[in-house]
Amino acid sequence: MEDVKLVKILKNKDVLTLAFGAMIGWGWVVTAGLWITEAGSLGAILAFVIGGILVVLIGLTYAELASSLPLAGGELIYSFKAMGRVASYVTTWALILGYVSVVAFEAVALPTVFEYLIPDYSVGYLYTIADWEVTATWAGVGILGSILITWINYRGIKFSTAIMFILTLLIVIAGVLLITGSGVSGSSANMQPLFENGTAGILTVIIMTPFMFVGFDVIPQAAEEINLPQKRIGQLLIFSVILAVIWYVSIIFGVSRILTPEEISASNLVTADAMAKAFGNSKMMGNILVLGGIGGILTSWIGFYIGGSRAIYALARAGMLPKALGDLHPTYKTPYKAILLIGMLSAIAPLFGRPALVWLVDAGGFGLVIAWFMVAVSFLILRKKEPKMVRPFQLKGGPVIGWIAIVMAIGVGILYMPGMPSALIWPYEWIIVIIWMMIGVVFYQVSIRKRSAIKTEDHLNNEINRVIKYK
Repeated sequence: MEDVKLVKILKNKDVLTLAFGAMIGWGWVVTAGLWITEAGSLGAILAFVIGGILVVLIGLTYAELASSLPLAGGELIYSFKAMGRVASYVTTWALILGYVSVVAFEAVALPTVFEYLIPDYSVGYLYTIADWEVTATWAGVGILGSILITWINYRGIKFSTAIMFILTLLIVIAGVLLITGSGVSGSSANMQPLFENGTAGILTVIIMTPFMFVGFDVIPQAAEEINLPQKRIGQLLIFSVILAVIWYVSIIFGVSRILTPEEISASNLVTADAMAKAFGNSKMMGNILVLGGIGGILTSWIGFYIGGSRAIYALARAGMLPKALGDLHPTYKTPYKAILLIGMLSAIAPLFGRPALVWLVDAGGFGLVIAWFMVAVSFLILRKKEPKMVRPFQLKGGPVIGWIAIVMAIGVGILYMPGMPSALIWPYEWIIVIIWMMIGVVFYQVSIRKRSAIKTEDHLNNEINRVIKYK
């Protein structure tokens, strides 16, 4: 397997689809009503604009580093070059927790969607977890979906992004229909109140926004498979975030023009209900919107498989996870053992029911914030440590942007701490974080002993020297 390499095959459309598709999951279908209820129509729009700007600032640090060091497992490479082996492992292991949590969430979101399309399909009671009844059909849909997504990713990244492109078109069609319907059938009077709960309402929604934009960071994971000028990698990363901001703002605008505040509060699936009302209470149009939502689930699902498997592959290739996880398929050129591992975790997820997965997603969000913080720190360190490194996508005023990204990551991280409104739940969510850390320590110690720290560092330095350029 040693001579098998990741294949450089992704072009502009593939990269943009990968990032945008990963960011636009199921949240825009189920959570838009909560955003409007918490902050008002204009307040929610303002919150997403502000949140989008903050994520763009973090994305800019990613963009400069991804264009300078285009290697698989981007965060691993940046943090290793800046802070060394241990820091790079901590960064990437935290990131993998975030990716796996999203994959698990999508495995639960899919059977949840079917409840709108096929009411009362959930039958065959199995057991109860946290007051949630797990049924055979409900879990079966999630497991079958996991098998399908695993197969798509197993077959190669070009095949995966081709499927994502088709599904993204479905999402866009559903969104355009909603916006068009809101323009014709909606009323600006329904958008009242424009602001709800004042500044507190806007801040509540801003807290949610970073996790609606998670997915742009999949691009650095696949950097070794992108066949574009290095500067273009950074440009597409930022452009994908801007497109996501426009998308979320448009959805909030469309829903708030069609549904009254009372209708929003009474709805379980506001975006689908808004679509139905916009076209004369047509159940079929509501189902079309849900199909777009399913497209969002699948694109996000595929995207985070790609991100998670490449991060695992990069750690294994660097000697910090079992060597077998770094094997590439001889035909499809994918890290197939890493993909199968994620597939197994995804297939198990629906068996724990919906409430247990909320714990995992919250813990995973904390992991993502840790990774963002470490990348921003790496960005600043490399600006001082490697001033002559060629940066195809070089930021003007880079240090200022880097510090803003660090402050933002710390600010969001504090929200997970005890005493904060969105603190991780004790003991469930903190236990997940602690167990993940313990597993990481065991994997790291075993892998380093087998392949030695010196060999690990030599390998990473050789990989970086292969792509890095100096003025």
